[in-house]
Amino acid sequence: MKPAKWGLAAAVSCAMGMSACSPSPEAKAGAAQADDGWTQPPTIANARLAGATLIIDGVAEPGARVVLRGDAGAAYAVTADEAGAFQIRIIATPDTVLLRPETQIGQDAAASPEFLLLIQGGKGPMAVLRPGQSTRRLDPAPPLGAVDSDGGQVLASGSISAPGPISAGGRTSTVSPDGQGRWSLLLEPAQAGAIQVGGRAFAWPGADLGADVTAAPQVTRAGAGWLVRWSASPGSRQSTWLPDR
Repeated sequence: MKPAKWGLAAAVSCAMGMSACSPSPEAKAGAAQADDGWTQPPTIANARLAGATLIIDGVAEPGARVVLRGDAGAAYAVTADEAGAFQIRIIATPDTVLLRPETQIGQDAAASPEFLLLIQGGKGPMAVLRPGQSTRRLDPAPPLGAVDSDGGQVLASGSISAPGPISAGGRTSTVSPDGQGRWSLLLEPAQAGAIQVGGRAFAWPGADLGADVTAAPQVTRAGAGWLVRWSASPGSRQSTWLPDR
């Protein structure tokens, strides 16, 4: 299978530390514009596939013009309601899509640092790729939702209903879900190997960042999941592995 490619630059970096961590709280609807004129970028809250339509929900500033912008000029726009909520509907295609949320202000745009990834038009994993945090799955993902790596640090994350063990690289730790049932944990650096969590075992194929650090983001099949390679910053490389549901 040839890798899907996007012309859109992406950015992500793993959180660094040596203990379990939890994702930041979700952005609250209706956040007001800051006194200094800074405009809050949109935040994607949910995405789901309904028949032939992708339905994407999120929050932004009340009344803001929200745009999901992809490569090749593709853009989908809507106006947030008075509470800051918005919903964008997209006709699903078999393609893999990477979209960046932004708020339009005249001719300018306040772009989100996050990216929305829709593999195979929502039939595959759907996720928010986030700088400085773990990838957040939006589809009904398994207990291990993602493994992010920069070739050194490895950050695993997912969803579970109660505290439980996670085993990787010969070590076992305990992870606890946050209010949304999500967990994340920095693992020992490794090339590849088994990760056990939530009563299931996953064979992480490794980071495989690719040799070309300037290449456009790519997504390919890797083991029982999808491997996304993208640039964290100029001259660097990041990978995210998304296990099958």
